[in-house]
Amino acid sequence: MKRVVLVVLDSVGMGELPDADKYGDIGANTLGNIAKQATSFALPNLGKIGLWNIDGIKGGVPCNEPQGSFARLMEKSAGKDTTTGHWEISGLRLSKPFPVYPHGFPPNILDLFERKIGTKTIGNIPASGTEIIKKLGEEHVKTGYPIIYTSADSVFQIAAHEGVILIDKLYEMCNIAREILVGENAVGRVIARPFEGEVGAYKRTNRRRDFSLKPFGKTMLDHIKEANLLVKAVGKIEDIFGGQGITHAVHTHGNMDGVDKTLGYLKDDFEGLIFTNLVDFDMVYGHRNDVEGYAKALMEFDARLPEILAELKPEDLLMITADHGCDPTFSGTDHTREYVPLLIVGNGVKKGLNLGTRETYADIAGTILEYLGIQKSVDGESFLTLLS
Repeated sequence: MKRVVLVVLDSVGMGELPDADKYGDIGANTLGNIAKQATSFALPNLGKIGLWNIDGIKGGVPCNEPQGSFARLMEKSAGKDTTTGHWEISGLRLSKPFPVYPHGFPPNILDLFERKIGTKTIGNIPASGTEIIKKLGEEHVKTGYPIIYTSADSVFQIAAHEGVILIDKLYEMCNIAREILVGENAVGRVIARPFEGEVGAYKRTNRRRDFSLKPFGKTMLDHIKEANLLVKAVGKIEDIFGGQGITHAVHTHGNMDGVDKTLGYLKDDFEGLIFTNLVDFDMVYGHRNDVEGYAKALMEFDARLPEILAELKPEDLLMITADHGCDPTFSGTDHTREYVPLLIVGNGVKKGLNLGTRETYADIAGTILEYLGIQKSVDGESFLTLLS
């Protein structure tokens, strides 16, 4: 009974891609710069698998006898956002990036949105999520107008105090925005950003929800589901794929809850895929330029990796990767265009195998489908024969 456990450490990049200059990301290196600047940083369990043996990686000492195979992945799609990265991991590459709005959304979008929700809005600027509620939270509470903002990513974000706009109403507003943002304005995600608290102490709650575009083609998730195998999604995976190709899903409250939920699925007997996203690295630490917090979160995951390894059954394959970078030491608070690591562990996996630099994240999808015995084509190339 074959299963694959695919864990995405959201935003854990490992150095600028060759085209990083097009994105203003020369010098970005999420792992390397955290290792350089954090007060304390050690990832012994990831290191044993082969993290610090990956080509070009910085931040740790290579292991003499790594217990897994490893690679460095390039992003072939245009862009550097969550949806783009996850879709490419699943075998679907984008030839052009999702639209972004560095000057806010134009009147034809915002006016229509306001008419449909029946109220004015405030904001409509690119901003950090924590800064925007500091800046406009009090005005929002006084007026009841939702806060609209975006970032360097392709997102339409709606922030609202849960005591002013009830959570179901906020989700309804997001659905309305999702219906509007199609065609040339089809942003990757509409995001509900609820918060609570008093002036000067506003805090985002864990009832965030992403309203993503559905993939424009079939991903490995669709192929696995159509083969009557299970696809169990942990964290925001369900949102990223708009529920498409997923048989079971559970949302999480933080990275450690994500690990718990992954372990829970591992205890089940089934054939197919567990697909986990651990978002705190990106959402809580990367975007907030919190080097120490990011380092601590990585060490917390590293400390729990042995629990995941202990739950693997004889035919389980574990893959650990990322979807883009978000260097907390870098200028600004946005994602960074970087290589990402790939670690692979399993009974039949060669130890110490360096798979070099792969030209696309989609090679993960090609390999997973072949491992599960599914003969469907995706954009990626399988490296399964090299592993065993």
